[in-house]
Amino acid sequence: MRILAAALFCTVFAALPARITAGTFPEPSVVQTPKHWTMDVVYDQPRQITLKLPGEKEPKRFWYIILTLTNNSPLTDADFYPSCELMTDTFRIVPAGKGVRGEVFRQIKLKHQGGYPFLERLDYVDNKILQGADNAVDVAIIWPDFDVKAKEVTLFIAGMSNETKAINHPTKKNASGNPEKIYLRKTLALKYAIGGDPKLRASAALRFKQKSWVMR
Repeated sequence: MRILAAALFCTVFAALPARITAGTFPEPSVVQTPKHWTMDVVYDQPRQITLKLPGEKEPKRFWYIILTLTNNSPLTDADFYPSCELMTDTFRIVPAGKGVRGEVFRQIKLKHQGGYPFLERLDYVDNKILQGADNAVDVAIIWPDFDVKAKEVTLFIAGMSNETKAINHPTKKNASGNPEKIYLRKTLALKYAIGGDPKLRASAALRFKQKSWVMR
């Protein structure tokens, strides 16, 4: 159900007219109201991993990032319904988990078992994150390889806040003739540069450029 919801969100966003997606979205509140909360998040450096999976003729490359989420909100348990996408500067959008088999996560977990012994795959994290540092959750978010021509990528990670805002769709109307509402969520945006010759993809690394919170 979580994957289906994320896919639906991606489809709706991709279908929005250019005049909406070109940067006219509202921004998150500078000071949160008492009814809003945002989890504390610590993120590791994104990495790549190349694996030859059972049944595949050629090795495949994947990219992943590990987040540590802590619920320091007033809630004893905070809802967690994530939606995570990678967007390139060549305008390709890649949903997290698309085409990612379980073997990929198992290899990542094995690689990081010293630092993240309780690492969880995004698809299987509980929908409630309990309050306090003792209940912090380590999550791996994984994407298949993206466009080799891309020079920048942005990771959009939603679900760590309950702040939402509604805007009117510029063209679609509901049964009453009023504009349909589009609901946006407070989303973490992490921007990275990727350099090097596409032929040397195996040695490519993402270089951090910017962190921001956006409504998406």
